[in-house]
Parts: sequence; structure tokens; C-alpha cells
Amino acid sequence: MQPTLYKYTNMKVKNSRLEALRLIISSQQLGSQDELLAALQKEGFKLTQATLSRDLKQLKVAKAASMSGNYVYVLPNETMYKRVSTPNSIREMMKVPGFVSINYSGNMGVIKTRPGYASSIAWNIDNSDIPEIIGTIAGDDTIFIVIKEGVRHQDVTDALSDVVPNIR
Repeated sequence: MQPTLYKYTNMKVKNSRLEALRLIISSQQLGSQDELLAALQKEGFKLTQATLSRDLKQLKVAKAASMSGNYVYVLPNETMYKRVSTPNSIREMMKVPGFVSINYSGNMGVIKTRPGYASSIAWNIDNSDIPEIIGTIAGDDTIFIVIKEGVRHQDVTDALSDVVPNIR
């Protein structure tokens, strides 16, 4: 397998895993990494505790007291998420992407995401070696991108389509 293809495949797997992890945390009250690992395994993801710890750190997951007084995992700005008592399956929820929109002005772009998605999408962009993009800065639901001089906005959108699902 070519190194680029291998890197792209691994990135797709990681993106799917991070998306599943976000959805699990926002739809279930889980208080241990063992519970998270079991929930991810139920969705078809096999990973080590060390990988889960890195994923939790990347997503800036914390523990907070629930209404029942137990400590459970929460995403940053959890107030933007509403826990539901009968959530859809994780696979069903993963069909809704984190990407919302992209707008350009000169050699800058702003990508809007669902709350909590910006940092992982920006990380994926930065680690994809897209030559049209110099770098990113991410907040909770917004990514600022700096584009190389002279690059057409459509070329940036086309390059991002390999990294950001549903971008047009």
C-alpha cells in the first residue's frame, strides 16, 4: 500500500472513530474508559485504552457531574448538546457531518462546524498536507484558514473535499 493511501485510510478511520466517540459521549452517560471502549467496540471500533486516551484529549473531553450526581464524560461546551433519552444509533447519528459551511474573503476562509467539531477537523486539515492551505486556527465551532496567495477558492474547496466530508 502506498504511504499516502495508507495515511488517508488511517485518517478516515480516525475521523470515523472520533465522530462516533463524540456521538456516544453526547448521547449516553458513561463514566469510565472501559464503558467508552465497550460502546465503541459495539459500533465496530477496536482500539486500545491508550488510543482512547489520546482521542479524549484531542476532543478536549472532560468529566462533569450528571443530574444523578455521577461523573460522566462530556464534550467541550456540553450545553450545546442535548442528551436524549432514546438516541438514534451511533451509525445513524454519524450520517450528520460536523461540517456546516465555508466562506472565503481574499486569502482567508472561515469554516463553520457543529459545536465541538472544529478542533478535530482543523487537525485533520493541518495533517493532510494540503498545499493550498498555510494553516488553521480552530475554536469550538469555527475554523479560520489561511490560503496561499493566488490560489482560487474553488481549488481550496476541492482540496478540502478529501478531508472534510460534505464540503462543496
